[in-house]
Amino acid sequence: MLDIAEELNRWVEQGREFAVATVVAVGGSAPRQPGAALAVDSEGTAIGSVSGGCVEGAVYELCRQSLEDGHTVLERFGYSDEDAFAVGLTCGGIIDILVTPVRGGVFPAALAAAAVGESAALARITGGPADLMGRALLVRPDGSYEGGLGGHPELDRTAAGEARALLDAGRTGTVEIGEDGSRCGQPLTLLVESSVPAPRMVVFGAIDFASALVRVGKLLGYHVTVCDARPVFATRTRFPEADEIVVDWPHRYLESTEVDGRTVLCVLTHDAKFDVPLLELALKLPVAYVGAMGSRRTHEDRNRRLRDVGVTELELARLRSPIGLDLGARTPEETALSIGAEIVANRRGGTGVSLTGAHTPIHHDPQQAEVGRIGSVA
Repeated sequence: MLDIAEELNRWVEQGREFAVATVVAVGGSAPRQPGAALAVDSEGTAIGSVSGGCVEGAVYELCRQSLEDGHTVLERFGYSDEDAFAVGLTCGGIIDILVTPVRGGVFPAALAAAAVGESAALARITGGPADLMGRALLVRPDGSYEGGLGGHPELDRTAAGEARALLDAGRTGTVEIGEDGSRCGQPLTLLVESSVPAPRMVVFGAIDFASALVRVGKLLGYHVTVCDARPVFATRTRFPEADEIVVDWPHRYLESTEVDGRTVLCVLTHDAKFDVPLLELALKLPVAYVGAMGSRRTHEDRNRRLRDVGVTELELARLRSPIGLDLGARTPEETALSIGAEIVANRRGGTGVSLTGAHTPIHHDPQQAEVGRIGSVA
């Protein structure tokens, strides 16, 4: 539900009543992962998606019914061998969807936090006794929490601890705990949705390729910074869609700014005096991706220079250079697309090969095995 928090927060501010259908578990080849949501207000307006189109109509009606009767329901949708045209997922997957009317509780606070990019986790009971289904807990990064799941007094504390662990990792997933807050007894399943600030993309080099990459980065949901030491090129006029423009030597800026395990660094400067000190530092940082533009000849020369300043072979192995996937790209926009595709493949564990004729999974997510299966324990 937090994936559409900005729109839902506006509905809350406008006093609109609505119900939310959230994917809480998936099995097989399902189009959306846990946390994906569809919301419907009392006027029949819908936003979001839970299946990419397969079961949207049926889920829409469930939301309308939930608004009328105030009930929380858990519904399973899957492919029907007997009737391929029945309501179900023709891709062969299974999804469990929790439909909840949103009327107060911790939901407004969770939506408000997610809408402005604050870190917070929403833990909801998606499996267990009927009278506990849909109950929610809002957990902050410091471990404090609001709301309550009901039942045993230790349940909230245990659930908050599990939710905080997922929040620290920036992950959404399911966990199982005992109804009394222990690992024993009747199990409860919780869906924990984590809302964290957008991951960072830092683009070094204010060139025409960078302008196209900024647009791709924004499309992929990154907070994009452009950094260049030349003030004549690093301007708001040239990069109107960037979140931040920094005029500084790239390595000096990288030393002073915060990065984490989701940050991607794209080095487009194509100049050894910028590239070498920048990459010497970047390849030592715990970031998700480091890519550098240049021909294969430039790549070999740059690697030699990096070795000369003490960069190890293990560190060099992290460098994606020449940057991007082989799409035959020529224009700045095509090149930006190839870089964005490589970043997605790196993040999701994809191969980069054509799906036509391949036997690789379509939804290739390295975390899917951990948190995406029905009945999984994160």
